[in-house]
This record gives sequence, C-alpha cells and structure tokens, in this order.
Amino acid sequence: MILRVNLTTRRVSKEPIDEKTLDQFIGARGLAAKILWDEVKGVDPLSPDNKLIIAAGPFNGLRTPSGGKLVVAAKSPLTNGYGDGNIGTMVSMHLRKAGYMAIIVEGASDKPVYLYVDDDAVHIMSAEGLWGLSTFETEKRLKQVHGNVGVLSIGPAGENLVKYSVVISQEGRAGGRPGIGAVMGSKKLKAIVVRGSKDVEVKDRESFEKYTREVFKLIPTLPAYSFWIRQGTMATVEWANKNRALPTRNFTQVKFEYARTVDGYAMEAMKISRRGCPNCNMVCGNVVLDIEGKESELDYENVGMLGPNTGIAFLNRVAHINRLADEFGIDTISLGAVLGFAMEAAERGVLKEAPKFGDYEGALELTKRIVFRQGELGNLLAEGVKEASEKLGLEEIAMHVKGLEVSAYNCYIYPAMALAYGTCAIGAHHKEAWVIAWEIGSTPMEESSSKEYVMNYSPEKAKKVVEQQRIRGGMFEMLTACRLPWVELGLDLEWYAKILSSIVGKNYTLDDIYLAADRVYSLIRSYWVREFKGDWDRKMDYPPKRWFEDGVDGQHLDPERYDELLSEYYKIRGWDERGIPTKETLRRLNLDFVVEDLRPWLK
Repeated sequence: MILRVNLTTRRVSKEPIDEKTLDQFIGARGLAAKILWDEVKGVDPLSPDNKLIIAAGPFNGLRTPSGGKLVVAAKSPLTNGYGDGNIGTMVSMHLRKAGYMAIIVEGASDKPVYLYVDDDAVHIMSAEGLWGLSTFETEKRLKQVHGNVGVLSIGPAGENLVKYSVVISQEGRAGGRPGIGAVMGSKKLKAIVVRGSKDVEVKDRESFEKYTREVFKLIPTLPAYSFWIRQGTMATVEWANKNRALPTRNFTQVKFEYARTVDGYAMEAMKISRRGCPNCNMVCGNVVLDIEGKESELDYENVGMLGPNTGIAFLNRVAHINRLADEFGIDTISLGAVLGFAMEAAERGVLKEAPKFGDYEGALELTKRIVFRQGELGNLLAEGVKEASEKLGLEEIAMHVKGLEVSAYNCYIYPAMALAYGTCAIGAHHKEAWVIAWEIGSTPMEESSSKEYVMNYSPEKAKKVVEQQRIRGGMFEMLTACRLPWVELGLDLEWYAKILSSIVGKNYTLDDIYLAADRVYSLIRSYWVREFKGDWDRKMDYPPKRWFEDGVDGQHLDPERYDELLSEYYKIRGWDERGIPTKETLRRLNLDFVVEDLRPWLK
C-alpha cells in the first residue's frame, strides 16, 4: 500500500501497489525512482510540484539482518536531477507495520506541520511550536507526545532551504544528501512520525526464521567482527591516510599530518557508547563526547570531511562540528566540502570573510552562517560548492560531480573510485561503489620509466564499478538493508537472495536482483536526461577537474585513459557514448514506458 498525502489540499488517500512494479523494482530505491519518473517531470525542486518519497523495502518491518534502513527521495534542489539517500531509522520498522511500503508527500502547507501516521489513522498536525528547533529537540518532543514511534525530522538547515540539508532520525542517523531536507522545508513539513503495530506478511515463515536466525548467529563469529566493534568505519582514517586517499585541505593533499588525532584509535580512547539502526548486531555508530561534553555520533565520512579536509585536528573539535550539523540537519559530508572550498578560497584571497584551513572557531561560525543563510557569504555557500564556485570563478577547486559534493576519498591515483564517483546515481557519493578498497587491495601498481607509480586503467575496473553498483546501489537500496555485514565482514550475498525469496514467496536469485538493479540504474539515468531536457554528455560523468590537473607526487588521473574507462562502463551498462541508455537497453530492461519521453534524445 502507498500512502499519499497532499499538504495543499489536506487530502489523504491510500493506493495499492501494482504487483508488477514490485516484481520489477523490488522496493525502496526502485519504488522511489519509478514514482518520481511517473509523477515528477520538469518541476522546480523547491516548488509544491515536487514530491517527497519515503520508501521502504521488503526487508523492513521484519527481523532481517541490518534491515533498518529507509530511502528518502525527491527531485534534488542541489543537482536538479534524481536525489535520494538511505537512513537508519525506526520509521523503517513502523512504516511497514502500519501497512505501507511508501509515503508520497505532495503539495505544500502554508504553515509548519508534521505528519502523524498511526496504523490506519493519518493526521496532518500543526508544527508551529516545533519550527526552528533542532532535529534532536524535535524528535524528543514528538516522542514525549506520541510515545513509541519512529521520527524523521528536519532542522533549521532544511527550514532555510539549504541545498544540502538532510533528514535526521535518532540523533545522528542522516539521509538525503542531495537536499531532501530542503524539499521537506519547502513543504513546511517539519517531521514525519509513524507508529505501526500490524504484522508484516512473510510468505514462507519457516524458511525466513531459519535463514535470519542463522545469519544473526553467524555475524559475530566472522573474523573482522571484533575490530569492527572497536572502531567501525573510523578505522578508515588510518587506512586512507596510509594509502594517499585522505581528503586534506580541500583535496589538495592526500595525507594529514594530524591524522592520529582524529583516527579510530583516538575515537576508541574517547568512546562512551555505540548506537545502531534497528535489527543490527554489528553496530557502527560510535559515540564520543565533544568539546562541549555532549554526545556526538561519528563515522569515517563525517570525520574525514570535517577534520582533515578542513585542516582541523583533534577529534573533540571535529565531533562538535559534527554534532551541530546533525542538530541543524545539514549534511556533514557536503558541509565539510563547502568549508574546505571556502577555506581554500580564503587562502587565495577570494573570500576574505571565510576562515582559513585549521580554523576551528571560524568553521563553527561559518557553519551557523550557512545554516541560517546569514549575510552574502552564508547565503552563497548554502547553495553548495558547484553554484558557489561558478559565481566566484573558482570551478577548478570545486570538488563535486553533477553538483553533489565528493565524499571522503581522494582519487588522484585511483581511477576506479573516480569512475564510481563520476557515475553514481545521485552525484559524487561513495555508497554505491566503494571500489577503492578493491582497487588498493587487488590491483598491482605499474612502474613507469620515471620510477613513479600510477594505478592502471584496465577494463576490469569498469566492470568492478558496475558490479558494486548492482550490489550496493542496487540490491541493498531496494531491499532496504545495510551493506556493512557484507562489505566489512564478508557475509555471503546469497543470504540476501534467500531471505528475500522467503519473504515474497518467489524465488529470487542474485542475478534476478542484479537485473532489477540495472533496471533501476537505467531508469534513474533516464530521469536525469529527461530533467536536463537532453542537455547531456559524457562530461557529466567526469570527476572533479582537480584530480586531472593537480597531483600526488606528480601523479594524477589521465583524462584520455579515464575516458576509455568511462566508455567501457557505458558498454557494460548498454548506454551510448553520451551516457544515455539506448532504446535496445531500455526495452531489454522492460523500461518501454521510458522510450517515449526520451525519444527526442535517443539514438
């Protein structure tokens, strides 16, 4: 069932989901992409015509391994293309238990409201007293009123339409980097509160119980489990620094001289507790006390971008900026990229009001100016790196793809990861193909005549990017489940196909799921092309200029060889030389309904 809520008319309706749609798109990201394709065409992302999609998958609402994720999606105000993100939240459990696979929020309220879903009862409630509050305080107050519920909310960043504002849940879980928080803000929607108490249907209960019981028992026995519990993703700080991949001072450097002050060992010394998503037995949220003595939940991406990328040392300081970002509802990755960009611009003498690298107090002040759009500088940087760089004439130092800021991997010498950023479905994000670990671990260095080392550009790299996108950006985003049991501990992917089959009562192989993933990727790419009115070419899939022009020990990406790698990627995908799916590919993937809209631009 889909719940549709129009905030303009206050009309609420419930609609069945076509079984064919679920069969072909499985759920969550697949369902969100199909709804946006069908219903959101050529609109201003911050207008009432845009639609906010909250989408669950078949793994939600059940005791599935790390199945506590949810997808939030809309047309992105940051990129003007497809935008989504996943978020760990109790809403994922309650939404399915209330009987819904998705919520579509359309229109806009003239006054602040929140949506309260209590099984079959749906209410649009006044949020006048919540507007202006932090996400932490908003969730606290809503739970005081409604009790055992799941809550998604926005903070002042979303209210002020900061283009990279996010949706927050459970004091540190965030989703929707391409500005999904701003879409909620544009609708005057402060929060979504859900309580569900029904049973979620499972077709083969006996097999489901057997498989999930075995997986939950297996996970703590896997070899990497004990170190994972100690450091989680924070171990990546040391790893990235060692392998010349740590974003430092707006990606101008690849190693941070103060990395030891912000790495996993520093975090271990400060850690007071751990947090996780529903149904997780390998919890990744490490909580420390920040410089103000308040709890801050850390992972590698936010530390890498708010620490080394801004030149700020010491984890208690980084944790402070991180906690404020979560309270304000602004994306920590993009914020770190924007701060790094502004700091480099200040070093160059272009932004005299901005702080310089390493200025912790200046970073705090600038963050607040961005969130509240204070002054010309705050207003400019609230638009994101792409727009700010174009207005300042600093495109060469802007670290983004398609308008979405690059997350925490520096790719001067890593063409596969650069390709993963270039072709990610939402812009420069690591979640869909964290291929750099494979690239470092499995690809031999080539020794050049000058004794310098570069990574190779073998076609296998394009193949590996597609493979990971099918798994990470496809399967896990459709189910919806966390990828960490697989990527960090090596949990066999066959478990996911078995569990899915037991839930839906149809035999899904991994190949079936990967085919659905390819369908979703080509649909999302088609959405981009349609929204850009065919103004599209392969340069849209290029990583930032900096990685082609600056260097690490004299080394950087080779544009010609990257272009060859991109062509190989298109060949595997069945897209033409511009990066647009061909008619044959669309029809092979049962996306015939896309062909008519794309006809002017298809070859």
